[in-house]
Amino acid sequence: MKGRRLALAVCGGLMMIAAAAGSAQASEATITKGVSIEGVDVGGMTKSQAEAALEEKAQQLGQTKVTLMMGDNPVTTTLGELGYTWTNTDIVGKCLTLASSGNIVERYKEKKDIEKEPKAYTMTFCADNAKVQSFVESCSAYNSDPVEGSIQMGSDGIPYVEGGTDGLTLNVDKSVAAVENAISGWTGGDLKVDLVVDKKSPDVSAETLSKVKDVLGTATTDYSASTAARAVNVENGCRLISGTLVWPGDEFSVTRAVTPFTAENGYEQAPSYEENRVVDSYGGGICQVSTTLYNAVLKAELDVTARSNHTMIVNYVQPSKDAAIAEGIMDMAFVNNTDSPIYIYGYCYGGQITFTIYGHETRPSNRSIEFESKVTSQTDPQGIQLVADTSQNVGYINQVQSPHTGYTAELWKNIYVDGQLTDSVQVNSSTYQAVGTIYDVGVVSQSSAVTQAMYSAIASGDVSQVQNVIKYGTGAAQRQTNAQGQNGASGQTDAAQGQTNAQTQTDASGQSGTSQTDASGNAVISVQ
Repeated sequence: MKGRRLALAVCGGLMMIAAAAGSAQASEATITKGVSIEGVDVGGMTKSQAEAALEEKAQQLGQTKVTLMMGDNPVTTTLGELGYTWTNTDIVGKCLTLASSGNIVERYKEKKDIEKEPKAYTMTFCADNAKVQSFVESCSAYNSDPVEGSIQMGSDGIPYVEGGTDGLTLNVDKSVAAVENAISGWTGGDLKVDLVVDKKSPDVSAETLSKVKDVLGTATTDYSASTAARAVNVENGCRLISGTLVWPGDEFSVTRAVTPFTAENGYEQAPSYEENRVVDSYGGGICQVSTTLYNAVLKAELDVTARSNHTMIVNYVQPSKDAAIAEGIMDMAFVNNTDSPIYIYGYCYGGQITFTIYGHETRPSNRSIEFESKVTSQTDPQGIQLVADTSQNVGYINQVQSPHTGYTAELWKNIYVDGQLTDSVQVNSSTYQAVGTIYDVGVVSQSSAVTQAMYSAIASGDVSQVQNVIKYGTGAAQRQTNAQGQNGASGQTDAAQGQTNAQTQTDASGQSGTSQTDASGNAVISVQ
């Protein structure tokens, strides 16, 4: 009896399953419970219901943000604007076949297994090639030429880099392929695609200039006692040099940077050395610019390739620390012997000029240097030089050159490691001429005898004889004029000249910071 009841029970169960199956076949088929597609639970849905739900899902996904990167420039769109399309639409039909093959028992078992361990499927998509092509091509608006790098000085006194960026040209074909591949492999979330670009690097890149950050050397000199014109020239020369970038292995020439010495190039006439005299010329004072830079270059230990001392000593640096320049004759030049560019920054403030050289510091931190000026001999100035000035009348005498002591000097670089002197190296040697006082003397007179007497006095080299000619010669000439019956007005020229008797006029420019009087009452100009 028990066996019969069991057989009836099994038979009854099968009949119930069969009845259920028959009932399902009688209505529209649905997807087995526990099945999802792209996160949408489609279990229990008919095919049309599932397809509608997934189309809605595709539309939602079409709003996904897509960012195309053209270099550093982001261009945004959506998947939908790129023709985003659901491609594996047959996935719904495949889901309907689940738990539908095999005998009734096998189908029942598979259905129960799915309910215990749900099955998840994904949707696949593709983009519309024409729409992708069109949108990518619009990104060509961001094509750019390379921007050369430059260094600017910040308000904080620290140099910073501007520019130095690559030029970009969009590669449309490769970029379209990159976008389509990214869309086909997309798995969710916002999408970011780097477009393919052809790069053209600048000659001066930001990466290279980023190394220019260390102070290699700096120097300052004072020009506060200069004439206004000389100060203009110092500041103009500083401006013409400041901001220069010198690449490794390249040579920098001060003369090339600051010439021509013309009014059009920002210069005024000011005192400068010409042979053994101080004369006014365009650019007077420019040697202080080259000298200040020279001292900064020495401290940076760059390779000095040209340097000359002045013919006479200057007073804004110690002997052998000066660097004179003259267009076509003398120059101050150096080579960047470091592994990176150097940047020259100069400024003038409060009557002082400063140059600082920035670069990549590679010297050991425990090593230091100092420069020592050594005077090896001294020659006192001798005598007085009198020079005939054919543009001035008798009675004019002007001291144009103060006496200058002559020197020979050497500059030495002392090297210290951990504060201990380890080496001394001679940097240069200089010879400065001893020059006596120089006077310009007027020789023009209505009396040829007075002119001849003045030439004789000049040849003697004796200032007192010149003074005698001025004192007595101009008076004699005046008396001669009066005796000839000329009216008073006719002799006014020499009479006016005679009023300058024994007056010594100082050169107000003189590149001089100070002017004083010697024991004899003669003006002395301190040339700088």
